Amino acid sequence: MSDSGIPESQATAESAAELGESFGDMLSQYEKSHSRKAEDGGKQIAGTVIVVSGESVFLDIGFKSEGILPLSLLQSAGETVKPGDRLTVSVKGRDPEGYYQLTRAKVERPKDWPALAKAFADKATIVGTVTGVIKGGLSVDVGVRAFMPASRSGARDAAEMEKLVEQEILCRIIKLDVTEEDVVVDRRAVAEEEERSVKERRYSEMKEGDTVSATVRSLTDYGAFVDLGGVDALLHVGDIAWSRVNNPADVLSVGQQIEAKVLKIANDSGKRRISVGLKQLQPHPWDAVAGKYQAGERVRGAVTRVAEFGAFVELEPGIEGLIHVSEMSWGKKMRSASTLVKPGEIVDAVILSVNTGERRISLGLKQALGDPWAEVAQKFAAGSVIEGPVVSVTTFGAFVQLSEGVEGMIHISEMSAEKRINHPQEVLKVGQLVKAQVLAVDTEKRQLRLSMKQLVPSGLDEYIAEHKEGDVVTGRMIEVSDGDACVELGEGIQGKCRMDAASPAAAKDARAEPDSSSSEPHSKAASKPDLSSLGSMLQARWKGGTTAGEAKPEAIRAGQIRKFRIAKLDPAAKKIELELA
Repeated sequence: MSDSGIPESQATAESAAELGESFGDMLSQYEKSHSRKAEDGGKQIAGTVIVVSGESVFLDIGFKSEGILPLSLLQSAGETVKPGDRLTVSVKGRDPEGYYQLTRAKVERPKDWPALAKAFADKATIVGTVTGVIKGGLSVDVGVRAFMPASRSGARDAAEMEKLVEQEILCRIIKLDVTEEDVVVDRRAVAEEEERSVKERRYSEMKEGDTVSATVRSLTDYGAFVDLGGVDALLHVGDIAWSRVNNPADVLSVGQQIEAKVLKIANDSGKRRISVGLKQLQPHPWDAVAGKYQAGERVRGAVTRVAEFGAFVELEPGIEGLIHVSEMSWGKKMRSASTLVKPGEIVDAVILSVNTGERRISLGLKQALGDPWAEVAQKFAAGSVIEGPVVSVTTFGAFVQLSEGVEGMIHISEMSAEKRINHPQEVLKVGQLVKAQVLAVDTEKRQLRLSMKQLVPSGLDEYIAEHKEGDVVTGRMIEVSDGDACVELGEGIQGKCRMDAASPAAAKDARAEPDSSSSEPHSKAASKPDLSSLGSMLQARWKGGTTAGEAKPEAIRAGQIRKFRIAKLDPAAKKIELELA
């Protein structure tokens, strides 16, 4: 029993009832006070950030439940928040979990026709709830039934329109007829204005050189479009990496978060364009090239691209060298580098020069194969016989390939000893195999002279083979100059006669005459004719001879036929040296 005389069990029950009634009253009063605040959701209120999750920001707005704000709204505006920060928000409604849905925009929640008329006149943003999909658009509850055309819903297709049903949206009244109770609202205009506002704010905040966070939105062949928090920017394929990127999809993916550098902000005819780069946040590979590559060094790399004038080879990421088409082959004369190398091919090359100032490296492909002229003097010595195809024909001769990178020239005068040739094409054609004798080799000028006629037996060869030094032969003087003469020994056979090397007997201008200055008187016998001597003289005349008293022999001149002695025969040089007999 209690002190009051009431049974203890009864007292306990009465206390519990009083406590329950008191708690119920308190809860009712709290909900009423907070429901009034919810009804005033059109007013902007201050909230304190409690928690920041991966998708949402939770705020204490003074209501019985927390408010929730999508994190994407803050990110698109370029804002970052942390617990304890204060934000100004408006209440749109409540989600199925009981949280108050918040927005940064100032919104109104009209309750009657006068409120709607005021919102229409002020072009204010209001809150509405999509109740269903109807013909041509959506039905929206804004305090009264309103119609929103599909074109003003901001949805791209019917599926997106279906997702708006039972969702609270921000919209603006674009038509109001109180008499007909006809209300038309627009969601798209509000979204576009908010997007423009975000863009203007982001443009004003950004400057060239800034490092920004970006999200890859789409990929193309020439680069990627990224979202900088409500503003689109282009990341060109050439600014993704210092190494060559053929396809942006090989490096980036849609939705990927990246850090980029703002390269340029342009305003072309009112249209703003932003360019960003990834590689600019990394050290340039050329900064470490000084002293790393030396001329004459042998390197290996992959061909990245090929043009007519040459091929680019990647020696390391961001470092490329150029092989000019003239440095690709010792022998082949190519019009385009693509005839020898292809993109992706691994090649060995020799560094020809390095220019760090202009960031250029010149490479040679043929140098890595070795210089074919290094052993030409030993391999193709003068006098040796070669065989090879004709690779080109000119007006003055033809070029014959002796080996890869080594060509010799047959001059038109060395093609035939039997007939005169007006053009090399009368004898040779490109691709024709020919034999020739090496006349001379000049490794410094990389020239090699050949002769075909030296390998063809001629009348001169036969003449030399049939004679020997010391033989006396007959020839005709065809040209006489100071000190020597050109002598024709037969058809197409000529020799040289050194006049100063003529024998003493042959070099006399005339035979010796009797000495008329003798002081001895004529004998009596001399006064008488010597018949025996007269007979000898007549006999000599008959045989073509001369006597001691006759005139000097005919002087040497062109056209004269005389006897010569062979002084020297040179079969290799095909030369005959003569002297007067």
